Amino acid sequence: MIYKMFSYRMEMNILWLILFGLALGQIDDSSDCDDKNWHSLENETTARNECGPVFENRCLCSRICYDGRHQYVVNCTDAGFRDTQPLENLPSKTQVLIFTGNRLEKLPWNIFGTLDRIPSLRVIDMSNNRIREIHGKSYHHVQNVQRLNLDYNELSLNSQGNHPRVFSNFVSLLQLHLTDAFEDGSADDLAETLHEIFVNSHLDRLIKLHLEQNEISGFRDPNVFCNLPNLLDLHLGDNQLTSLQFNLSCLHQLRFLDLQRNAFTKVQDRDLKILDTFAKHNQSVTIDLSNNKFECGCKLNPFIKWMKKTKIIVRNKNYLECINHDGHRKSLQETKNCSSNFVSISGTRGTTVAIIILTIILVTLICALVYLQRAELKNKLAPVIESVNKRVRYTSIATGEARENDV
Repeated sequence: MIYKMFSYRMEMNILWLILFGLALGQIDDSSDCDDKNWHSLENETTARNECGPVFENRCLCSRICYDGRHQYVVNCTDAGFRDTQPLENLPSKTQVLIFTGNRLEKLPWNIFGTLDRIPSLRVIDMSNNRIREIHGKSYHHVQNVQRLNLDYNELSLNSQGNHPRVFSNFVSLLQLHLTDAFEDGSADDLAETLHEIFVNSHLDRLIKLHLEQNEISGFRDPNVFCNLPNLLDLHLGDNQLTSLQFNLSCLHQLRFLDLQRNAFTKVQDRDLKILDTFAKHNQSVTIDLSNNKFECGCKLNPFIKWMKKTKIIVRNKNYLECINHDGHRKSLQETKNCSSNFVSISGTRGTTVAIIILTIILVTLICALVYLQRAELKNKLAPVIESVNKRVRYTSIATGEARENDV
């Protein structure tokens, strides 16, 4: 009898464990925010208490719908923190950290502590925190993070405040957001900083990169993005680019290039050829050139013709506009009667260049000939020079004698 009761209890315990496991599995796997069977009893008070005392009731910690999934989110938006000390005590089940609108300036070592306590962390949003410096060892235990948002900060461009291995621990990172993330400075400094970051951080899995609103006018190293082999989407909108001054041929997975609101007045033939190389390799690429400063005229004709025949997808190409000579915008249209002007201009320029080159060659050959025949020329010219000198002397003597007779 006792054995049967014990066996019955064991079976019931196992059954409860199975049901509990299924319940947990349903909670964890309930990724669809439209699931009507999902319910939460949490409110703002319980969410603040859930975070723990170290967060001083400034944050909300709860399972909510985020990015289309029910996830455990720690939200410390505009919480007034001036350091990252609370982050050392994040709830271990945290999947999303929103720590924005605070004033941090400098991130110290190990902002999440020295222990690997948050294995489920997938998203870190630390935008708009006035961060100037991120130490090379600030982010540890982030091996599973897939998205990092550092938009609207003031990251330093000088060598002392710049730590090129700042993202080296994000081995699973898929998305990096750096919109208006750097302090105001020279384009060369920013280009060098980005190059050092991408080369040293080994972001091999990164597929989406946002660099909008950083006043980028060019890149010192054309291969600045070549250390991101799996990059799919490159967002460079709201900068000062006038051409594709960087290497795209190394981005074999590229599918979208955002160049909205830059400083393009035309699209160079070299850039069109670069874009066409993707089509040759059967790579589907979309480019967005909306709201650039295109100048109406013959110089846009190659770009307009290219859009009609290329396999590259030009987003909103029917809505692209150019600025006319009177400052008004109008839709892109091919300008007529340009070929004769281009031929005459190119012909004149070609003739001028040819004349200059031939003149230089002729002068160079004459100088070389004189130098090589200098000994022979000296022997041939010596009698002539001597004869001229004698005539000069005789003329001077005769002139002197005539002056004496006059006296």
